[in-house]
Amino acid sequence: MPEAGRPAARLGMRITTANTSPLRASADVLVVTVAKPPTLEGVAAEIDSALGGTISDLIKAGEIRGARGQVTLVHAGSGVRARRIAVAGLGKAAEGDAVRHAAAAAARAATTARAKTLAFAVDTVPLDRDLASRCLVEGAVLGEYRFDRFRSGPAKERPSRLDTVTLLNGKRRATERAGVVAEAVNRARDLQNTPSNHLGPDGLAERARAIAAAHKTVTTTVNDRRFLERKKMGAFLAVAAAGGPDPALITLRHRPAKPAKGVMLGLVGKGLTFDTGGYSLKPARSMTGMKFDMSGAAAVLEATAAIAELDLPIEVVTVVGAVENLVSATGMRPDDIVTAANGKTIEITNTDAEGRLVLADCLYHARAQGATHVVDLATLTGAMIVALGDMHAGVFGRDDAFVERVETAGELGGEHVWRMPLHDTYKRFMRSDVADMRNASTAGKGGACYAARFLQEFAGDGPWAHLDIAGVADIDTDRGDGLAKGGSGWGVRLLVELAQSLC
Repeated sequence: MPEAGRPAARLGMRITTANTSPLRASADVLVVTVAKPPTLEGVAAEIDSALGGTISDLIKAGEIRGARGQVTLVHAGSGVRARRIAVAGLGKAAEGDAVRHAAAAAARAATTARAKTLAFAVDTVPLDRDLASRCLVEGAVLGEYRFDRFRSGPAKERPSRLDTVTLLNGKRRATERAGVVAEAVNRARDLQNTPSNHLGPDGLAERARAIAAAHKTVTTTVNDRRFLERKKMGAFLAVAAAGGPDPALITLRHRPAKPAKGVMLGLVGKGLTFDTGGYSLKPARSMTGMKFDMSGAAAVLEATAAIAELDLPIEVVTVVGAVENLVSATGMRPDDIVTAANGKTIEITNTDAEGRLVLADCLYHARAQGATHVVDLATLTGAMIVALGDMHAGVFGRDDAFVERVETAGELGGEHVWRMPLHDTYKRFMRSDVADMRNASTAGKGGACYAARFLQEFAGDGPWAHLDIAGVADIDTDRGDGLAKGGSGWGVRLLVELAQSLC
């Protein structure tokens, strides 16, 4: 953990705790939460009294309803040191997601009002202080995020950026941990949101090197096409055959001083920095947004960085297959047969089913590096979006205890999963007349389940879970969780929780 009293977030934002009374806290905006229907008790009642009953009056007038995500800003008077009070609604169910959403909405309202400092009255949140602290920090940091690297308009016309977030009467260790994890999520979002002409496979490799340079427990190795050829990673190489940016097999290792015995967590991420579909070309409308096809890679890289910063006592090996799926005279074609690193032959029936080819060799590589427990994350199938929408990722696995551990980690981290079937019945769709299997089914049934069953052939022995994050990796409409449109950084929080549970 970071040293006591030191900020636990990105440069430019300071996240702290203080035992100061909310009435005496100096902040541009002080946040009070209320449920639906709103009632004022304890600290909230004290603040209302100091304001001369302003909040009560707004509740009576129906302006403050406690609806989930609703934020009402009130200018404070002499009885409160903060400049404004933000009353943030939790809705009817005061649980972790509602608190995150309220904190995110409050952070956005504060920056719209040009605030630089934000304070939360933790005692107004009807949750355990540890959980409340974590959810408030995550919500504020994720809600304040925006990607404006390529905007050229005057900065004064945009919302402000928060310099400080303070939790009044919050739990310090929970606050620090949440700051580390939330900032890792935002770094993953930066990677996701960066367009492919500014972030190719070499960009993911560079980020891996930077993570290793920043953490003494982390080392990295970046291997090129010649290494893939020596290791006979024919499935990965098939995707890279069209040329373009050179492919990279990225391996990160976190080796703490005293790791948990008998456990090495393998994190495998799909790193397609752009995907045209190859000769099975995507429609133009579907090609927009393919910069997000490396979302699995972003998640595993930044989760590894957070695990190292938190100094979790578990050995981790992280593998990313970074490549682009392009169209050229040398690209893979339907009817081609390739041989994966584990010796299995694959008939190519759809060049747009490329992610599973990359993951096949990366899963094999992770096991070869000693991983005992493996999780892979990939924006793998459109079928998953159809099945589960944009709030739940699909989780597949053959080890019930490990899948349940993944599910629990997701609930704790606010990244929800739904278990999908992984059954040998899907294997019949893999049958090929000319090879051991084919990479895509022509049956048009259970596409996400088929892809997971395909990956199982390469996952090796031991606990393994596949997370299809196609629906949750990038957001195109408001999901009601306080995240803005674009990359969500999905998976970072779940993976950190999972790593901690295995320590």
